[in-house]
Amino acid sequence: MSGKLEGKVALVTGGNSGIGLATAKRFVAEGAYVFITGRRPAELDAAEKVIGGNVTSVQGDVAKLADLDRLFAQIKREKGKLDIVFANAGIAELSPLAEITEEHYDRTFDINVKGLLFTVQKALPLIPDGGSIILNASIVASKGNPASSVYSATKAAVRSFARTWTMDLKERKIRVNAISPGPINTPAYDRLAQSGPAGRQMLESIVNRVPMGRLGIPDEIARAAVFLASDDSTFVTGTELFVDGGTAQV
Repeated sequence: MSGKLEGKVALVTGGNSGIGLATAKRFVAEGAYVFITGRRPAELDAAEKVIGGNVTSVQGDVAKLADLDRLFAQIKREKGKLDIVFANAGIAELSPLAEITEEHYDRTFDINVKGLLFTVQKALPLIPDGGSIILNASIVASKGNPASSVYSATKAAVRSFARTWTMDLKERKIRVNAISPGPINTPAYDRLAQSGPAGRQMLESIVNRVPMGRLGIPDEIARAAVFLASDDSTFVTGTELFVDGGTAQV
């Protein structure tokens, strides 16, 4: 690795699996010290072992403000600063319009919007001028997919945050950008492939809509996150970086 993040301190929420874990690994490989969060202690312990060093896991739920306060108090105590925030934690639960419940709506917005907003807000006192904030959005903010209206709305809010927070933080030269992944090969897609003929047919349909003809892998998102976290992107802010194999582009 090239050491693009040497000496930096980073936070990856939802860093115990999938895109978050891949990004935490990349950040460490590029020289950063990384804090990861997640709700499940066993997965966090396993993620720490996979990353192998220069990492601290902190169990917590981003939708619970007390958990966030505890997280940032620990980061302040142990490192005193936070150069990079990758607000990645989120859920993707689908429901057709006629079947949306208040519980589904509240849970999705609490984690994907409220949790992300207060993660960034509570991190601000630790972020030095010139820091980098990266928000994990999704191509669903730009595409109309069935049964995804609540999830898509949360990701549209995340995209909007990147624009508005760029203006809120411009005096401090803190860059705020969004990454919008397309279909990424995570355990959810493995479960879909193993669920039977209908699941495999749905997976094939998803792949067929990707111009590059395949699912992405978490490390491809991680490499984009390294770009936005590093000095390679010092004149990039307020943008949405699609990493989607062309799915939302053509």
